Amino acid sequence: MFEGQPKSLYALALANTGERFGYYTMIAVFALFLRGNFGLEAGTAGAIYSTFLGLVYFLPLVGGILADKFGYGKMVTTGIMIMFIGYLFLAVPLGTGTVAFTSMLAALLLISLGTGLFKGNLQVMVGNLYESADMADKRDSGFSIFYMAINIGALFAPTAAVKIHDWAVTSLQMDPNAAYHLAFAVACASLILSIAIYYAFRPGFKHLEGGAKKKDDKTAADVEELSPAETKERIVALCLVFAVVIFFWMAFHQNGLTLTYFANEFVQPTAEGVQSMAFDVINLFMIIIIVYALFSLFGAKTGKAKGISGLVILAALAVIGYKYSVVEGSVEVSAPIFQQFNPFYVVALTPVSMAIFGALARKGKEPSAPRKIAYGMLIAGCGFLVMLLASMGLNSPDVQKAAEEGTKTFASPNWLIGTYLVLTFGELLLSPMGISFVSKVAPPKYKGAMMGGWFVATALGNFLVSVGGFLWGSLPLWVVWSVFITLCILSAFFMFAVMGKLEKVAK
Repeated sequence: MFEGQPKSLYALALANTGERFGYYTMIAVFALFLRGNFGLEAGTAGAIYSTFLGLVYFLPLVGGILADKFGYGKMVTTGIMIMFIGYLFLAVPLGTGTVAFTSMLAALLLISLGTGLFKGNLQVMVGNLYESADMADKRDSGFSIFYMAINIGALFAPTAAVKIHDWAVTSLQMDPNAAYHLAFAVACASLILSIAIYYAFRPGFKHLEGGAKKKDDKTAADVEELSPAETKERIVALCLVFAVVIFFWMAFHQNGLTLTYFANEFVQPTAEGVQSMAFDVINLFMIIIIVYALFSLFGAKTGKAKGISGLVILAALAVIGYKYSVVEGSVEVSAPIFQQFNPFYVVALTPVSMAIFGALARKGKEPSAPRKIAYGMLIAGCGFLVMLLASMGLNSPDVQKAAEEGTKTFASPNWLIGTYLVLTFGELLLSPMGISFVSKVAPPKYKGAMMGGWFVATALGNFLVSVGGFLWGSLPLWVVWSVFITLCILSAFFMFAVMGKLEKVAK
């Protein structure tokens, strides 16, 4: 899995991990913060939430255009600095009035601008690691590893947000809404770590940072080899993919909106026994260790390596056993904590997916990146089908809100946990493969702009996330989920319809 990958991949991945930890700590509680601190309705909070997400993913287009002119490294560094100021604005508790609301909006603009300069350009640098012919076949696996590292940060973010919030309420006697600001402060600290990692390992990848006056001979040759017709063909193919992924992200990023609303309103707020084990991030991390140790065990070539892997597995199992032995009574289940399951699945399943596709590649049967994206859309639709089944017999959100305690309806948390599992399968097929496809197909002189185009498509999907917020109310829940099922299926059919054009440029 990790064999033969460039060392700079891990440095860039760790720099991104720190930034993503802060971002997802903030995102885990942001929709609830908007409703709790400012008293916003679900639709209004959803509109602000989706607009912010949209800007986060739209502005990498601007960052990419600037990077094509001034260099990727400069944009990455500038982006982190701007993000830090934005998170600092959010971390200051200013109350619930006009000043606080204005400061919050300013913070969102700064965070989105900083992310726009940072996110896409760092990924272009990762793609540049695989420009040589001897590294080309490792591009997809490299982006899978990079994507997995990002999600390690996201895995611990919801727990950090919830624990810090609860600690501020219980120990510092802070108001529950004011306590959210400490969770936002974590993002500031994580950015300091991120930039420290970036500059500590920068000598190893400084040549990838680009710049207006830094174009090596190979890049110049690549630009000359592409005719205007070939350039147009590649850009058209990328735009077709961008059009499809809009609807994937519209559906997928309901995790921070309607799926969080569902967790908050329709899932029992406590769990006991084995069920409670799922909400402890340490247990999830031990499972991840077991998965990777198992791969090491079966892939080891020496008895010593097999023995070490076996000991690691036993140690992780012992931790899980101990954690179960001390479980007493019920544990509180906070809605944001459900957002830990998606990154958990990404990290745990990445080696599994890489092993499957590696085996298919050796047999000459691995699907192309565009075909993986189409399959990802179908699987995402299945994820919301799980939610549709979970919602049968439940109240509508408005009825649930007005119902007395004895008439409220609840669903098992396992429905939501299962939904995140299915959605993650779709994400693993679509997101890292899509980024890899863009880095491979984009005309060399438009790499930054085309990577920005991928994020613009994500941005448009995020702007549409608010649809879920406006559907949340009087409509039956199954109607809400049916909207996303339909969009995912139609998008998949479109991908299959243009598959020939996409696979042609992917060769």
